[in-house]
Amino acid sequence: MSSFVIEGGHKLSGTIRPQGAKNEALQVISAVLLTKEKVKISNIPEILDVRNLILLLEGMGVKVTRHEKGVYTFQADEIDTDYIASADFVGKCAKLRGSVMVVGPLLTRFRKAYFPKPGGDQIGRRRVDTHILGFMNLGALQEYDTDKKAFHLHVPEGESLQGKYMLLDEASVTGTANIVMAACLAKGETIIYNAACEPYVQQLCRMLVRMGARIEGIGSNLLKINGVESLGGTEHKILPDMIEIGSFIAMAAMNRSSLTIKDVAYDQLGMIPEAFRRLGVNLERRGDDIYIPEQESYVIDSFLDGSILHMADAPWPGLSPDLISVIIVMATQCRGSVLVHQKMFESRLFFVDKLIDMGAQIILCDPHRVVVVGHDHRYQLRAGQMASPDIRAGIAMLIAAMSAKGTSVISNIEQIDRGYEEIDVRLNALGARISRQ
Repeated sequence: MSSFVIEGGHKLSGTIRPQGAKNEALQVISAVLLTKEKVKISNIPEILDVRNLILLLEGMGVKVTRHEKGVYTFQADEIDTDYIASADFVGKCAKLRGSVMVVGPLLTRFRKAYFPKPGGDQIGRRRVDTHILGFMNLGALQEYDTDKKAFHLHVPEGESLQGKYMLLDEASVTGTANIVMAACLAKGETIIYNAACEPYVQQLCRMLVRMGARIEGIGSNLLKINGVESLGGTEHKILPDMIEIGSFIAMAAMNRSSLTIKDVAYDQLGMIPEAFRRLGVNLERRGDDIYIPEQESYVIDSFLDGSILHMADAPWPGLSPDLISVIIVMATQCRGSVLVHQKMFESRLFFVDKLIDMGAQIILCDPHRVVVVGHDHRYQLRAGQMASPDIRAGIAMLIAAMSAKGTSVISNIEQIDRGYEEIDVRLNALGARISRQ
């Protein structure tokens, strides 16, 4: 298990470009299973989760060509249908959260798929009901395979998936994407209401349309998909990762540094810039870049009646739950107080005890809510030793350590590597002092 050793207290300066979006990459790479033709995808982040998904596809028989860093061509014309039903394949899927995205394509094209309990972060229960109920609405049968410890989904012999109206129980991003991919090759019209409308779902839908899918309502919570017989090849470029962009904004503020973030696809960031402005960051839009100026103090807004600011995650275009950990750690050095409500995962906030050990003033109200009282940079966080429980807590710990007095050690950084590509190298180029051991 590797570690980061971080010498805190160094200001950052310069320019950084965000990687391609992890969550979009997992969706669009899985979508190559829908066609026999070649699909070329660029701006792929070469992070652990994405590399593991690509290895999983190669094991299924997908031909993968890496042209250069971040640019790949995939061709799924010779899938080993016996292997995708094997215990070895299901076991590998269970260790990779992103593997859930291959279920929809496999089910609609090959009429069978296994859905194991997702692996990945230790952030609490992750329901898969939305996915499975969506597939069942399309006509798939499901039974639990106790040997493989997975749901076995299959289409009855001689039948096909059939389009249907469905109202999702939650606006699940991965659930919406999975059902859309399955519906593209189903017969008839599928209507999905309460669909997630995040930019990454929009990107997937536009890619599928270029492949020949018939999808209406892209960008809304009401999608209409008319199934087609087959899909073709295409080329696609992944958006920059909005969570990494938010992480860089927080890093600059924690260290009272100036920083330019290049090519951020600003119009696709939703509430993210405004969320950081509410924490006192005077960030500027410069074309498609974000400039964060150096500031002495970051003053947290209050509501118009003077009450404490309340920030919560919400479906798009609300604040992404993946940024909640970053918001909390940045607020520790702002002026003022904020109540942060993380609604989705019951274990995601438990990392704050490490921040408290470093000197942060945080009250953990319950598994979903914390109150942060900012130091206004009057008191520097203390260095500490900690282990990363998940991707987002890991990056929050790294941000805290970069601003702390002394040398901190973060272990289990494989969790950080799952979501951030060469983060130590890229931040050291800006003035950070991070070594990997």
